[in-house]
Parts: sequence; structure tokens; C-alpha cells
Amino acid sequence: MHATVSDHRSDVAVLHLRGELDADTAGQLSAALAGLLERPVPRIVVDLTGLKFCDSVGLSAFITSKQVISARGGWLSFAGANPFLAQLMETVGLSRYFAIFPEVDDAIAAAQI
Repeated sequence: MHATVSDHRSDVAVLHLRGELDADTAGQLSAALAGLLERPVPRIVVDLTGLKFCDSVGLSAFITSKQVISARGGWLSFAGANPFLAQLMETVGLSRYFAIFPEVDDAIAAAQI
């Protein structure tokens, strides 16, 4: 898995993920999120467009991060999930806890509301 961050507006970061997120690469996700979690009020959109696979270890990293983010008054949302990832998130119930948008721009626009 490869992770990069881009800032949109002064208060929203987009975490772009590519490849496969699993037990072998979850540490990379945690490292990428660690810097974003240091922000006073983390507002993060996770761009899943390039993510081809995610297992339970990867999902767990998102859940753990959400707890920290929520405690600081921020939020984490997802955008651009392929059909496999969208179905996975629905099946495990993540759609009840995370906002999931079709496109990154939609997630960023929702942050302005």
C-alpha cells in the first residue's frame, strides 16, 4: 500500500491510498494517520479510489483512528470506494459510523455544511 496526503482548504486533509491494505501494510496506514491525528481538529477524507483490497486489520486501523479524531472534535470520512470496498464497509457496519461519499470532492464539499 502507498499513502500520500494532500491538503484541501486549510482544515481538510485527503489521505490517498493505493494498493492493498492488509496486515502487512496496516503499519503504513497507521504512520500516515499519525501525523494527521496530531492536528488540533483532524478533518480527514480517505480517498479509496486506488485501494484495491482491505482486510479486517486495515478496517481496525480506521476505527481506532476515528476514536481519536472524534475525541478531538474532528471527523474522518471515506470517498471513492470500489464496489468490493463499499460492500465490505456496508457488511461490517462501517457505513453507520463513517460518512461514505462517491467522490473526494463530495466529501470535501460536505465538510463545508
